[in-house]
Amino acid sequence: MRDSEATEAPAALRRRATFAASLWPTDGAPAAAPRSPPAADVSRGSGPLEAARCKPKSANRQRRGDIGDRLSCHKTRESLLSSTSGYSNYRGILNWCVVMLVLSNARLFLENLLRYGVLVDPIQVVALFLKDPYSWPAACLIIVSIVFVLVALYTERQLSKGSFTEVVGFLVHCINMAIMLTLPAAVVLLVPSVTPVGGAFVLGTYTILSLKLYSYKDVNMWCRELSMIKAKKLARSLSCPSVQHFNEAERNVCYPGNLTLRDMFYFVFAPTLCYELNFPRSPNIRMSFLLRRLLEMLFFIQLLVGLTQQWMVPIIQSSMKPLEDMDLSRMTERLLRLAVPNHLLWLMFFYGFFHSSMNFTAELLCFGDRHFYNDWWNSETVTHFWQNWNIPVHKWCIRHFYKPLLRRGFSKIVSQSAVFFLSAFFHEYLVSVPLRMFRLWAFMGMMAQLPLAWFVGRFLHGNYGNAAVWISLIIGQPFAVLMYVHDYYVLHHIQEAE
Repeated sequence: MRDSEATEAPAALRRRATFAASLWPTDGAPAAAPRSPPAADVSRGSGPLEAARCKPKSANRQRRGDIGDRLSCHKTRESLLSSTSGYSNYRGILNWCVVMLVLSNARLFLENLLRYGVLVDPIQVVALFLKDPYSWPAACLIIVSIVFVLVALYTERQLSKGSFTEVVGFLVHCINMAIMLTLPAAVVLLVPSVTPVGGAFVLGTYTILSLKLYSYKDVNMWCRELSMIKAKKLARSLSCPSVQHFNEAERNVCYPGNLTLRDMFYFVFAPTLCYELNFPRSPNIRMSFLLRRLLEMLFFIQLLVGLTQQWMVPIIQSSMKPLEDMDLSRMTERLLRLAVPNHLLWLMFFYGFFHSSMNFTAELLCFGDRHFYNDWWNSETVTHFWQNWNIPVHKWCIRHFYKPLLRRGFSKIVSQSAVFFLSAFFHEYLVSVPLRMFRLWAFMGMMAQLPLAWFVGRFLHGNYGNAAVWISLIIGQPFAVLMYVHDYYVLHHIQEAE
């Protein structure tokens, strides 16, 4: 105890001496009496003595933290690329993939230019649509399609007045749509001046128009069924939306007030296959939006034509010899070479048609529903892809084909198979008839989606399922293209040479 007191006494004396020196200036004159610090400063302990006491404490804590960091530098954590890490920001890797894709395609493009030169010829594009400049059968068929529209409108007017019975009206509609599908096909097959591209354009137009008229028939029939149960106004029905979708100055169109030429031709040109009495409308036309979509359409049309002539045609021409010799290794190499440009053109077609052209038409007509596609690129099953990449067709199939089959007592599997069968028929119809040959490659490709959808949905999930969907798109389409091109080449060139 005495030793500790002896050591503490000099320290106390030094503190008192330091405090006394602070009261006297260095020149020996007494300093003014120190002002007492404010009560608030005393209560907060913010004086110089308190700060002097805090500095050693903070320095000690920092020193201990530095020593602790030097002693321990590891934590329990997962690697970023592990699925259990929870890390999801792969933006840099995505940018790297885009850069590598651009560089690899640029190399292929330069190699193509060095080997074949410039093959782009706009005059050949005109020749794809016109074989004889004095014969325009495709354009004439487009003009004749107005007759079928007027027949459908006349039939519905007669049904609304009671001049036609339901059976007679149904037969007239069936005959009208049957002629719509057979007349252009017969002209394309029998008239030599119709080119394959012109024939495909005509058949596509008639197919879209027939699906529209089928929806027109169904919706008006549903309206008559509602009128038969004494529903005088259809403002709250499914086919006649409520007033909240429109301005107060506008009135809903109710059956049979919709049976007009203006309403009919608006539906014919609208970017949809499903008819309604009152479509959702946008308030005005945005000229800047309209101009951007128009420029995109023109750009992608030129790009599609140029890449087809410069990139795809040489690969297809060089693939004929391996196909004739049935050289599997060379055929596989040509298939993989064709997969890249074919898939790139398909993606450009999707954006140019489903985004640019359909939004252009919708903006021009003030059509409000712009849901033309969904996020099909994230599809983890084949079924999800077909339900999301073409919303107008999917909506028509659900509304006018799939659900009616369910209401008639068919199971879901049978109804889904029937939808794929109908899609396979139209795919083959739009390919085989313009080429004037029937090989069923498109039909079998669509029907093969059923077992593929079952396999992917049952055994592959998540990223594996999405990869399977992409592989089927990248490999399946060029395979069908090669098959049709080979058969067309054998049929129209080798036999003619012999």
